[in-house]
Amino acid sequence: MDIKAIREYLGNDWKAVQEHIGSALRSDIELLNATNDSILSHSGKQLRPLLTILFARACRPGLKALPACSASYAAAAEILHNATLLHDDVADDSHQRRGVPTIMSLMGPSVSVLVGDYWLVKAMELILDVSEDDSMVMRLFSRTLSDLAEGEMLQLQKAQKGDTDEADYLRIIYNKTGSLFVSACVSGAISVNADEEYRRVAREYATALGMAFQIKDDILDYAGTESVGKPLGVDILEQKITMPLLGAFANAGADEEARVRSLVQTITEHKEYRDEIVSFVKENGGLDYAVGRLDDYVSRAVRSLDVLPDSKEKELLVQLAYYTARRVM
Repeated sequence: MDIKAIREYLGNDWKAVQEHIGSALRSDIELLNATNDSILSHSGKQLRPLLTILFARACRPGLKALPACSASYAAAAEILHNATLLHDDVADDSHQRRGVPTIMSLMGPSVSVLVGDYWLVKAMELILDVSEDDSMVMRLFSRTLSDLAEGEMLQLQKAQKGDTDEADYLRIIYNKTGSLFVSACVSGAISVNADEEYRRVAREYATALGMAFQIKDDILDYAGTESVGKPLGVDILEQKITMPLLGAFANAGADEEARVRSLVQTITEHKEYRDEIVSFVKENGGLDYAVGRLDDYVSRAVRSLDVLPDSKEKELLVQLAYYTARRVM
C-alpha cells in the first residue's frame, strides 16, 4: 500500500495537518526547534493523523471541505504519539528508532523527557484551541494519556513477575497502542458532527486496528529481518511476553511453559537465552497462533466499516486494515 499516495489524495486536508504540527511546535528557542525538526524528519508513516482525516471524510463523504478542527485533532494525535515515543525511549533505554539515533542517545534522557513533555502539552493545546466549549475530545485524549501510563506500568509489573497471560497482554496493547488509535478515529468523527452510530464504528474499527497493529509488531520481533531496520528479539530481552510467545505456551504444555517463563525471568543476566526462546516460539507454532489472532482483529476492523456509506475513504480504511497485516516493518 502506498501511504504517500493516500496523503496526496487527501490534498489540502493533509497539508493543513502538517501546518498545524509545524505551527504548534514552533518555539523561539533554537535548540528546541532544531530538535523538533530532527524528530519530524524521521516521523514515519504518520498513520494516526491519516486515520483522523480519513474517518472524518468517511463519515461525511459529500462534505466539500473538512472543518479546521479535523486537522487540529489529527495533528494532536501525531504530536501525542511522538511524545510517548520520546518517553518510551527513556523507559526502554532505546538508542535507535526507525533506523536512526534517538534523542535520548544523542542528547541524554533528561532532554528526551523534556522534549516529550513539550510535545505532550502542545498536543493538548491544539485540542483546547478548537474545543473550549466541548470537552468530549479533551476527555477522549485524556483517557488515552491515562491508558498509556497504566499500560506502561502494567507491562513493567508483569515483566517483573513473568506471569503475563493473554488477558494481560491484550489490556497492555490496547492501553499502549489501541487507545491512541481510538482517539485519532473518534475525534475525526466528532470533528464532522457524526452521529453516535458512526462514532461507535470509529471506536470499534480503531480498537481492532490498534490491536492488530501491535500484534503485527510483536510478530515482527520474532519473524522480521534486521535489513528493514527492526532488530530481532528486543521484546524478550526486555522480558515482554507477547502474543507469539503466549501462542507457543498454549501449544507446548504446562511444563515447557514454566521452563521458558523461568528463562524470561533471568534473561537480563543471560542474554543468550534469547535465541532459545525465539526457537521455542517457532517450533511450537507461536507465530501461526499470533497470525491467527492478527487476522481476527483485521477482520473485525473491516466488518465494523459496513455501516459507513460507500466512499473512497471507506475503501482506504479497509485497505489500511489489510496493510497492517502485511507490512514488514
